[in-house]
Amino acid sequence: MKTNENNIKWTEYNKPFILNRADPYIYKHTDGYYYFTASVPEYDKIILRRSKTIRGLQESEEVVLWTKHETGEMSKHVWAPELYYLDNKWYIYFAAGEAENIWEIRPFVLECEDENPMSGKWVEKGKMQCDNEDPFSFQAFSLDGTVFESKGERYFVWAEKVSVGLQISNLYIAKMESPYKLKTAQVLLTTPDYDWERVAFWVNEGPAVLKRNGKIYVTYSASGTGACYCLGMMMADENSDLLDPLSWKKSRNPVLKTDSEKGIYGPGHNSFTKSEDDSRDLMIYHARPYEEIVGDSLLDPNRHTMILEVKWDEKDIPVFEYLKQEKTEF
Repeated sequence: MKTNENNIKWTEYNKPFILNRADPYIYKHTDGYYYFTASVPEYDKIILRRSKTIRGLQESEEVVLWTKHETGEMSKHVWAPELYYLDNKWYIYFAAGEAENIWEIRPFVLECEDENPMSGKWVEKGKMQCDNEDPFSFQAFSLDGTVFESKGERYFVWAEKVSVGLQISNLYIAKMESPYKLKTAQVLLTTPDYDWERVAFWVNEGPAVLKRNGKIYVTYSASGTGACYCLGMMMADENSDLLDPLSWKKSRNPVLKTDSEKGIYGPGHNSFTKSEDDSRDLMIYHARPYEEIVGDSLLDPNRHTMILEVKWDEKDIPVFEYLKQEKTEF
């Protein structure tokens, strides 16, 4: 066990992969590079780094692709960027608020037509657009958009607070018409049903998609952003109607949560990638190395990027191995 300059004990479990980078996202591209982006503590820019290896991301150059506006849309709380290569172009999905109304959070899209996203020109495509017949999507606090494909269709999953009554953050899913517009109305995927999803705030957010042998898994973050932050999971068969809520089963218990013995607090907002030889699935997530936070947890910079290897049980259900976890039940 080693101690760093802040007197935090680093172990094999809680030693950060990349310091001070929350909501981490790693994308493995066909050009042989891993691309890494994340929220920065200042919430004012979008960064990107790349490497031929995952470990190389730790020391690779970090480039600022875009910085926030001074006023209006995209001028506050730049959160949770995700990078994709869709239709022969690069896209970044991220959330941002307004300096004049900092909680007016909405999802936005950047586009790059150049081969190298590190040096290419990024163009603002504006707010993510809903289907023409959908009057509800992206009308209230909305963030954490993620994209996946299945059976020739492209889907968008995001978090959005209901616009009336108790401000609950739910997850929604819709098909995509283009990289920046939906072609179906939103469908409610999950709402905070369980006690572990309702600590500090009623929250489901930060979806991430993992596939294996005909099954689609969606992990998501729940509760407030302190030590209570944790991950739940949903599962569907790829041959089912993914816009039918009954196609999805939800885990009864969190699949990743605080483990004080290992010094991991508030694990959440993950992404998935593959090892260099494509033989292993890896979870990229953030956590803190301590429980007590002074002041607003969103202003604490020490949510660090972590990595763990995904294991699979006899039913092909993912197991996130640092935990002495309960068996996942749907």
